[in-house]
Amino acid sequence: MARAARSRGRSWPARLARNAAKTIGVFILLVLLYQAWLFGWVVWYAYRAPASTAVMRAELARLQQSDPRRTLSYRWVGYDRISNQLKRAAIAAEDANFVEHGGVDWDAIERAYAHNRELAEATERALARGRKPPRQPLHGGSTITQQLAKNLFLSNSRSYLRKGQELVITYMIELVMSKRRILELYLNVAEWGEGVFGAEAAARHYFNVSAAQLNAWQAARLAAMLPRPRFYDRNRGSAYLASRTDTLLRRLPASTIP
Repeated sequence: MARAARSRGRSWPARLARNAAKTIGVFILLVLLYQAWLFGWVVWYAYRAPASTAVMRAELARLQQSDPRRTLSYRWVGYDRISNQLKRAAIAAEDANFVEHGGVDWDAIERAYAHNRELAEATERALARGRKPPRQPLHGGSTITQQLAKNLFLSNSRSYLRKGQELVITYMIELVMSKRRILELYLNVAEWGEGVFGAEAAARHYFNVSAAQLNAWQAARLAAMLPRPRFYDRNRGSAYLASRTDTLLRRLPASTIP
């Protein structure tokens, strides 16, 4: 009897380990199935226009909290119906090495990290001396492909888990899609104001023209709004927005589009 009790005592840790291994195995299987599901959608979007995106759906839910009848302004247009000026401006503003990198620009991430760290230190010093902190914006190191991954499938939240998933989807997109298709998707689903998504809706919202008719200044203006579109939709007279537009105008000729 004592021997049986000792046997049961020894088997309990073994059963616990087996159950833990099964649980981990099921978890890994679910993660892999989810990645396969995402990859299927990436392949679908390589050929089909999205009816909506994760960011669109989140924004619509937010807007409908105060107005249940609210809708989004979004209309898909093909690559050839988007001004080349806007394509150049978006690349100049968001991802200068777009046609060269494989989805992630690690040098740009390093530069953004260094800039943001210096800005944080300068802000801390200014506040300690009772002065106004510098008004420079934070820099982001995300490529156009990374932003497309976020817009299609994820959210605007910030977490290491979301960033990790973003990287996985980014490499899926680069594996399946051409640079031309990536830019076409990005310009069609990017957020450009409160409830405004895509180049066509943005062109009509701000300038009452089609995306194909945007001139260089209008394109630079829209690209300058991309980091904070809702803010600039409400603050169109921003001095920084005007300055950023002029900077992008000068960069347009050097931007390479696919």
